[in-house]
Amino acid sequence: MVLNAVLGVDIGTSSSKGVLVALDGTVLRSAVREHVVDRPAPGQVEMDAAVWWAEFVSLSRELTTGADADVVAVGLSGMGPCVLLTDADDTPLRPAVLYGVDTRSVEQIARLNEELGAEEIRRRCGSELSSQAAGAKIAWIADEEPELFARARRLYMASSWLVRKLTGAYVLDHHSASQATPLYDTEARRWYTPWADRIAPGIELPPLRWSGEAAGTVTAEAARSTGLPHGIPVITGTVDAWAEALSVGAHRPGDLMLMYGTTMFLIHTVRGLLTHPALWSTVGALPDTRNLAGGMATSGAVTGWLRELFGNPGYPELLRLAEASGPGANGLLMLPYFAGERTPVMDPRARGVIAGLTLSHTRGDLYRAALEATAYAVRHNIEVLEKAGGDIRRVVAVGGGTQGGLWTRIVSDVTGRPQELRATSIGACYGGALLAAQLVTDASVDAWNPPRETVTPHPGATARYDELYGLYRDLYPASAEVAHALAARQNR
Repeated sequence: MVLNAVLGVDIGTSSSKGVLVALDGTVLRSAVREHVVDRPAPGQVEMDAAVWWAEFVSLSRELTTGADADVVAVGLSGMGPCVLLTDADDTPLRPAVLYGVDTRSVEQIARLNEELGAEEIRRRCGSELSSQAAGAKIAWIADEEPELFARARRLYMASSWLVRKLTGAYVLDHHSASQATPLYDTEARRWYTPWADRIAPGIELPPLRWSGEAAGTVTAEAARSTGLPHGIPVITGTVDAWAEALSVGAHRPGDLMLMYGTTMFLIHTVRGLLTHPALWSTVGALPDTRNLAGGMATSGAVTGWLRELFGNPGYPELLRLAEASGPGANGLLMLPYFAGERTPVMDPRARGVIAGLTLSHTRGDLYRAALEATAYAVRHNIEVLEKAGGDIRRVVAVGGGTQGGLWTRIVSDVTGRPQELRATSIGACYGGALLAAQLVTDASVDAWNPPRETVTPHPGATARYDELYGLYRDLYPASAEVAHALAARQNR
């Protein structure tokens, strides 16, 4: 029997992932394309948009060829906010500048804060300018590459570029736009023309839609390239972390999603506008929703770096060694700021620190310290979320890092909070598939992806981690001056 199905594809930092999903939520096929980002200079992280499209085409072909399923809609998501500028013919002018892991716009942030007023930016846009702000990255291109910028006419992000290639439509979702600070008015939910004209002159900013709305239908040309049926609808899509939250039902007031990936992301759904200088306030992926969000610059990126240094043993082996190390990693403490830090530190010049090293420490101790460092940073973010007025009632975990059990257990022990895990933790591509299915059916996340288990904190471990967390919080201010001096040398 031939089933009707939806295709979901997510363009991530370290890989692109795709799923073919039946309309009842059953995953029929999945596939991954690994890639690396470009780092042309310290603090700069980029990617060629041609890779995004090539990987989408490859995933689409693999997932649909020979499948006993007819694809009836397409869901999309991607890392963001990114800045991909094209000319009037939609030819990319340079590689896309990626989200907050790219810290190049420090000078532009300082200038815009002075010119527009930091408090006025936060009042109108919901967030202060930081390395996450797409508007500041546009300003960097205008300053540093003026001849190129003079030819710029359109702005894309990863998901909206795929929409353009599939349907010909030029659109962007409201959530992604709300991370293009200071170009978007979060109360009016539209582009703020006075600042957009000042920062992005000559660029026709895209019309805005909600993530689950249809952006258009697959063109005949795109159908020939991808193997998808001509004329099926494609959603507008959104940033991967927000699609990830939708994939596990973490979109109701009081919910907090923890995304375990290359970076760690936190999305708290709130009832009204809340702002804090160390967090991002955004509109949600769905209409009439708002979020207070945080994101670390690294998490899985650090464990992957350690794995490479260790000679690429399997992750199960590293988790076994970390389990044996035990809480506290035999006296090791790590700051996970290996790519600067986003929330709540907001310091692109921060650097990683491993404190307490001795000749007796092992690979398991180092790996455990990295997992614990992520957990301490999650606790730090949660404390700031609640200080800002957040009311966290349920924590839902998702992403590749939830596999194996140890990392989620450490985070629950450090934070003292249970975490709900759903049956499917594939993440953003599954969330995009759900939104696509909702174009053609009444699919619900609870029917598609019901709860599977709850990770609960161990009181004894939580008490031990309380003391270590205090040392973690002391370590950054104690080492920041040295870290900044070293960062200056690295950027020469």
